Amino acid sequence: LCAVETLEPATLDRLPEFKRRLEWYLGHRPDLARLVSRWNEPGMKQRHLLSLLRGHRMKCLLRRMLDEMKPDVGLDWHGHSDRGLGVINAIEAAVAGADRIHGCALGLGERVGNTHLDLLLVNFRLLGWIDTDLRKLREMGEVIAEGTGMAIPANYPVLGKDAFRTATGVHAAAVIKAKRKGDEWLANRVYSGVPAELFGCEQVIEIGPMSGESNVVFWLEQREIDPRPELVKTVLDAAKQRNGLLSEADVLRIVGAAPPKATRLSGQT
Repeated sequence: LCAVETLEPATLDRLPEFKRRLEWYLGHRPDLARLVSRWNEPGMKQRHLLSLLRGHRMKCLLRRMLDEMKPDVGLDWHGHSDRGLGVINAIEAAVAGADRIHGCALGLGERVGNTHLDLLLVNFRLLGWIDTDLRKLREMGEVIAEGTGMAIPANYPVLGKDAFRTATGVHAAAVIKAKRKGDEWLANRVYSGVPAELFGCEQVIEIGPMSGESNVVFWLEQREIDPRPELVKTVLDAAKQRNGLLSEADVLRIVGAAPPKATRLSGQT
């Protein structure tokens, strides 16, 4: 029905009849040859990737199989992430009628890994297909990362430390305006495609070279530090000289080195 395999030259040589037929079809039936993904792109040591399944054909295949299956027989979908399509293929399989979808947390698996189970849950939740409480999802990812020794990239969706952090001025300004209005629902959606609170997270405002004054003012206020204009300018000037974000220790060091003047909000000790 379908095939995804790497073929080594030595393997083809051991199968002369298969090789002869394959070469004939590739040379004489371009209409069929187009269905073989990436055959003409040799890999390491002249390996070839033989892939006969693409997204639209996968859906047709699943529908055909489901139409012919007995009602009491279920159909599983087990996908991989060789082309970075593990999650979307799993979603398409669910749409096509698969009864059960396979995945691994953090996409763990040999080579490039299996479908990312955590991201599949995120998408199923946002699509309204499940109502599972996923506020511990990031904690789950951290436990698995620690246990397997696999670090979670900072920009990993939802689970990465940067998933809900922003230091860009225009983005931060929109989030801050919503927060000042007391509208956390809006703050979590104004520029993020994933509502942070559904996954036990919140929007975090940082300070970096692309920040504006509102970033600094908000950051200082969150820590009960008086955002007086000269201090805001000092912090922002330091941020503009950096290639990355200022850490909390960096900002507090700048605050501590500021001219002697009360830095805490009135009423604070």
